[in-house]
Amino acid sequence: MEKVELFRFVLGALTGHRLRSALSALGVAIGVAAVMLLTSLGEGTRRYIVSQFSQFGTNLMEVNPGKVKTFGFPGAFGGTTHKLTIEDSEALRRVPGVDAVVPATFGQARVEAEARGRSVYVYGVTHELPAAWRVTVSQGSFLPEMDPHRQGSFVVLGPTLARELFGSESPLGKRVRIGSWGFLVIGVMESKGQLLGFDIDDCAYIPVATAMNVFNQSELMAIDVVARSAEAVPGVVAGVKAVLTERHRGEEDFTVTTQTEMLDTFGRIIGIITAAVTAIAGISLFVGAMGILTIMWISVHERTGEIGLLRALGVTERGVQRLFLLEATLLAAAGGIAGVGFGFGVQILARAFVPGLPLATPAGAVVAALVMSLVVGIAAGVIPARRAAALDPVDALRAE
Repeated sequence: MEKVELFRFVLGALTGHRLRSALSALGVAIGVAAVMLLTSLGEGTRRYIVSQFSQFGTNLMEVNPGKVKTFGFPGAFGGTTHKLTIEDSEALRRVPGVDAVVPATFGQARVEAEARGRSVYVYGVTHELPAAWRVTVSQGSFLPEMDPHRQGSFVVLGPTLARELFGSESPLGKRVRIGSWGFLVIGVMESKGQLLGFDIDDCAYIPVATAMNVFNQSELMAIDVVARSAEAVPGVVAGVKAVLTERHRGEEDFTVTTQTEMLDTFGRIIGIITAAVTAIAGISLFVGAMGILTIMWISVHERTGEIGLLRALGVTERGVQRLFLLEATLLAAAGGIAGVGFGFGVQILARAFVPGLPLATPAGAVVAALVMSLVVGIAAGVIPARRAAALDPVDALRAE
């Protein structure tokens, strides 16, 4: 049987049972769409996290009290053997390759101005934070350069907080209250947006020594260290560990985390989650394969006479097997293409209704989905095709 005739014969068989063919392809389409959508969500989430952290640069690292394996937490969660102090942060300035050091602490407090108030995160930092976090001031100025041990009664507001407290008026020179403390507004930050769901525009910045007093803290929650370049990061990490270990009586009771390590960790976590949910979605493809197998098995039984006639006309066992295998493959391919189209359609609707939803479809995922659908079709069609080819022509014609 010629290839063109073979293809035409198979198309006729499929269009002759449109509903049955559509239902068989639907199972594969649902599986392909599920795999594609979950892969897109995983990849989109990974890219979103990378973009969020990359905005702070690749040469930023953070020192936290407590070793990860010992579950050390600062403050109310138990503290560590040796606390991170402002003196520790000052000692890190002499590490070769360090460009900036920001001792930091934070807490949540109500910021009030006249009759308005808002509960936000208040960060205790120093004047070097804009350079470390790559943020800028839109109005006024940031915290002045001064001794980090010194307290000050001035505050810089995030743009969201400034708008909520003062509306369209300029907050510069106005006074606000944080808890029972009064502060003079000296600046408003440029909008930075959100970081992993946290609105960093809706916050306030005060001197670190003042924040420790406001929140009754005796230690820092973190020390941000900025290396002069990404290439200098490994050397700076080693230097930071050496200085702090010496200051902490030979104990490495702290954790140094670089941006690269953080992104790698998030990448591994997202990869594992994506693989797990994609495997679960793959069950839908298995169900679709079972649907094709069942339909083709029934089709062989229904078309026994047709098979006998084909054999009587000289079609070989191999030719009959190719007929039924091609049917299953076309069903799966149609389902795969429909699934990919449905997946893209769902993504377009999702972006329209949820603009911030992280979705990104790698080209490899689309190719893999189509290949998977073809593999499913071939695998599901093998057994029915062999059964059809094995029928005795005389018995098949007698059944007719």
